[in-house]
Amino acid sequence: MKTCISFFLILFLVVVSAKEYDGVDDDDEQSFPGNSITTFRDIPDYSDFEDDLTFSYYHKSCPDAEAIIQRKVDEWIKKDDTLAPSLIRLQYHDCVVRGCDASILLDYEGSERNANQSKSLRGFEVIDDIKAELEKKCPKTVSCSDILVGAVRDAVRIVGGPFYMVPYGRKDGRVSKAKEAESLPTGREKITDLVEFFQSIGLNILDLVVLSGAHTIGRTSCGSVQERLYNFNGTVGRSDPSIDPKYLNFLKRKCRWASEFVDFDGITPKNFNNEYYKNLQKNMGLLSTDQMLNTDSRTSVLVSALASQPEVFTSQFAASMVKLGKIQDPSSEGNGEIRLNCNYINA
Repeated sequence: MKTCISFFLILFLVVVSAKEYDGVDDDDEQSFPGNSITTFRDIPDYSDFEDDLTFSYYHKSCPDAEAIIQRKVDEWIKKDDTLAPSLIRLQYHDCVVRGCDASILLDYEGSERNANQSKSLRGFEVIDDIKAELEKKCPKTVSCSDILVGAVRDAVRIVGGPFYMVPYGRKDGRVSKAKEAESLPTGREKITDLVEFFQSIGLNILDLVVLSGAHTIGRTSCGSVQERLYNFNGTVGRSDPSIDPKYLNFLKRKCRWASEFVDFDGITPKNFNNEYYKNLQKNMGLLSTDQMLNTDSRTSVLVSALASQPEVFTSQFAASMVKLGKIQDPSSEGNGEIRLNCNYINA
């Protein structure tokens, strides 16, 4: 009975959040902190783009594509399990800028990959390795953008997350701009900012809360949280009072140096589960944007449902990842290609 109530509650909230968002709420700041030029409203609206991706796209042209991707991802994560959350983050950074077109993989001065926001991204070598193998088996056939989305699906599965079907047929973009990557959330925004950002790319409040649950695994640099620990709201020596005292003490000991790393989930950092949401209820969210999901009235009810129903989290995470992977930029339709090398556009 409890599962059914939570499930239908989430369905109701999806319908509500799908309505046009009026942008008016308590936290009505529209731009990033410290950025008076780029706002979420400047980002193109990709939500009305009709995709034509299919599950059978490579069945004839490269029938072994998924098996090759799976085998390679298995090999890499067996050697380094921290690559799983890194690959998830890599797909997120790719898809929310110009859609899922592998623009984050292009490596040249001024590209998204070389933006300040992208400096800590990892996993490029995994995609390169898969691409090299696929070029031997099926030359000029499988796009780098499809490889990335497929690899993330397998990475999620390997670390205990849900398996989900991935539709294919994406093309690789020919444009990548660092300034566009700089518009991504940094972990210090208001919930309204995040809602607007997600809605601008065709995602809703449920997707925001569920995809934030990817922080059930992975880590970040201590530099991302030191402001909450030592300079809250610009007051030197002050800590964010919303942080659980014991957790705050742990973070202060762990994050004396900005270059150190700290797990997003301080309880079960290696397990893909719903502990992330339970942590938020205990005021143990690492980033301020994590913790605010439990205090904002639009998102807190979802946090409660996902914290109490792990099966709902895993099934919805799969659905939201598929939705993320379908984001495409209508302005680039017909201009894509199948890159021979994921780091460069074709000559």
